[in-house]
Amino acid sequence: MACDMADLCWKLSVCFFCSQVVSGRVEEARYIAAVYEHESILSPDPTALVDRRSALQLMGRNLDIYEQQVVAAARQGAQIIVFPEDGIHGFNFTRRSIYPYLDFVPHSRAVKWNPCREMYLFNDTEVLQRLSCMALNNKIFLVANLGTKQPCAHTDPRCPPDGRYQFNTNVAFDDAGMLVATYRKHNLYFEYAFDAPPEPDYKLFETPFAGKFGMFTCFDILFFEPAVKLIRQYDIKQVVYPTAWMNQLPLLSAVEFQQAFATAFNINVLAANIHHPTLGMTGSGIYTPVKSFIYHNMESYGGKLIVAEIPVITTDYKTSLESNERFGENLHQSCKTLTSASMDDQVCFKEGQEMPARVLEKGMEQLPPQFYAEMMYDNFTFVPVWGEKGELQVCSNTLCCYLNYKRAVLTDELYALGVFDGLHTVHGTYYVQACALVKCGGLSFSTCGQEVTDASALIDFQLWGNMSTPYIFPLLLTSGITLDFADHMGWKNHHYFMSKNRTSSGLLTAALYGRWYEKD
Repeated sequence: MACDMADLCWKLSVCFFCSQVVSGRVEEARYIAAVYEHESILSPDPTALVDRRSALQLMGRNLDIYEQQVVAAARQGAQIIVFPEDGIHGFNFTRRSIYPYLDFVPHSRAVKWNPCREMYLFNDTEVLQRLSCMALNNKIFLVANLGTKQPCAHTDPRCPPDGRYQFNTNVAFDDAGMLVATYRKHNLYFEYAFDAPPEPDYKLFETPFAGKFGMFTCFDILFFEPAVKLIRQYDIKQVVYPTAWMNQLPLLSAVEFQQAFATAFNINVLAANIHHPTLGMTGSGIYTPVKSFIYHNMESYGGKLIVAEIPVITTDYKTSLESNERFGENLHQSCKTLTSASMDDQVCFKEGQEMPARVLEKGMEQLPPQFYAEMMYDNFTFVPVWGEKGELQVCSNTLCCYLNYKRAVLTDELYALGVFDGLHTVHGTYYVQACALVKCGGLSFSTCGQEVTDASALIDFQLWGNMSTPYIFPLLLTSGITLDFADHMGWKNHHYFMSKNRTSSGLLTAALYGRWYEKD
């Protein structure tokens, strides 16, 4: 949960989010959003071939739950609701076995269609019709994910041998049931039943309460195309994000990265995950840059509806990735403030200085030993974090990471500072630069990088690195898979930093997760 400083930042951010002045007083525009984490009813054998009627019966059971949640959200005043990826049909299909579950959807913007009111305009649109009617009957914008099909000619060089494309598709309906946007997932995650679209979709839709929303799906969030390009090119400030995310600690749990994405781009993210704890799938939320409303539950079953009122982020609010200099300009003063508030031996950047001075002044013989351990399937270089306080550095390739820390109370927990600068190649290929302070699974070095969910150490820290990419996602995860927020972050003298005065609960992960998209 956010500390006092984060709460202060939240209040100050109202000045940026405001849209009108009434009676001489600044007031912000706000809207009520809902996301539903759905425990989907799955096919007992997704590889079996069934007919359309049987497929519709299974999907209808999931849609019945969706309808209940739409009604519940609308009663709480929600203006938009988001459902997860794979929530209607499930997963682990083959290309042939998923075919009866696919709806036809027109992807052309030229087609204006209300499936609830024009049910017979196209064949095989039963799922779209139900979703459209949910939106219409409850006067709510609705975003859902389903499988879709699109015939193609053999003259199309990309046309699959069976003569059709099969897409993992998000659909958005307005509060009158009109289909206002479709998005075909670009970065598939071992989804052999689906095709990637020939070119990335950049899809957005307009709302009367919060302006433009962009959308993408699950694994897309880790790549430049289409997620980052969509946000930057179309100046998107609100994102809807259906996902079926398998949590991977310590750096890629669902709520951890969803919040980091919202913070990095200074946007709102409405993220709906699937709920299957046995598969490691949970973690949904409504995120602003400095506040979150989350659900993460690996213990129990059943869905969860989250409804929250959040501010509208407008286009004149600069994103942190585009205006990090404002953080850099304030860093020196911020360090002074933090020093007086808590830490005796704060390390700050001096004007014109490329590297943190005190860490580099230490003799090599005083530095703790380096060791190597696997984290996130990557070979990280670590140094142990020993004692009540200290300054550390660790380097790999072109990236050097620095840590200044102070513990409130010494505990019998081992922490380590790790660095990775290289191409990640397991379950996807993408280039990562990461500086990470993590709690280890035990007291031996070999346990560093393991998945840990509980911690007790409260730590003040400054973490920084000479990152080569501007795309830095600040991760701050605390005991029980809860979120905290940095007091300060940004660029100074070619280093990106994050600082925190006393985590709200035991620290699991504090990391700068950089994505160097050009090196993918």
